[in-house]
Formats: sequence, C-alpha cells, structure tokens
Amino acid sequence: MFRKTILSVTSAMMIAGAAFADDASKDIVDTAVAADDFDTLVAAVQAAGLVETLKGEGPFTVFAPTDAAFAALPKGTVETLLEPENKDQLVAILTYHVVPGKVMSGDLSDDMTATTVQGGDITIDLDNGVMVNDATVVAADIEAENGVIHVIDKVIMPK
Repeated sequence: MFRKTILSVTSAMMIAGAAFADDASKDIVDTAVAADDFDTLVAAVQAAGLVETLKGEGPFTVFAPTDAAFAALPKGTVETLLEPENKDQLVAILTYHVVPGKVMSGDLSDDMTATTVQGGDITIDLDNGVMVNDATVVAADIEAENGVIHVIDKVIMPK
C-alpha cells in the first residue's frame, strides 16, 4: 500500500512538475498565480484579504483546490462567497485549507490529523492514494519559498 501511495504521488508530481518549475523561488501566492489552475483560489484569497498573509514568512502548507474543484461546488456558491458580506465565511473556508508549518508528503502518515489555521482538524488517509478529508491530492510537494502546496481535487469545508 505504501509503495502504491508513493508511486501515485510521484506520478502526480512528475505531471505537475513542468507547471511549477522554479516556483521554489516564489511565495505561495505567486506560485499559485503562475500555475494557471488556481484562478478561483487566487480570487478568493484576494477577496478574503489573505494575500499578504500567504506572502508572509510562513512556513505554510496549503491544500490548494483547483478551479475545477471550485466549479464542482453547487451553482452560485463561489459567487456568494466572494461577496463582501460573506468575507468571514470565505476566510474560514480558505484558512481550513492551510496548516502552519511545512508538511511534505514524506511527513504524512495514515489517519494523522493536523490542526488548520482556521482551528479545525483535517485528517490524512493513505489507504487509497493520499486523501485530505474527502479530497484527493493530485499533485504534492510543490515547494514555495514560504512553504509547500499540495493540489487537491475538492474544496474541503470546515465543520
């Protein structure tokens, strides 16, 4: 099982490698902007007022949902969350995707939990690839100068 997990993560990293080449010299926000699959995430981070935080010293581990992950939310959800009156809810959702410190895929263990910046816990499951709650990690260990990004296929919601 461990070998299968490592092979899955390694394959995903190789596929994503070209899109993130040389991004270790950029911060998390600039790395996401350069990747071209995080337009919705970047817009949400801007609307939530979290750009300067995620450009800060860190380190941070960000479980970054793709544009497709945001598009899979019920119709109108993203637009509603981006409205100024929903900023607190948007901040809670986004900070639920961030863990303090730099957690690389090699640091993960099955059924481990981590407390997010939002305050809730996420659970890592390694039984069928790498899962964060009910989202699958599709690319891992994308290093930035102030942390690491793991790309996920779903927006995870705090309880």
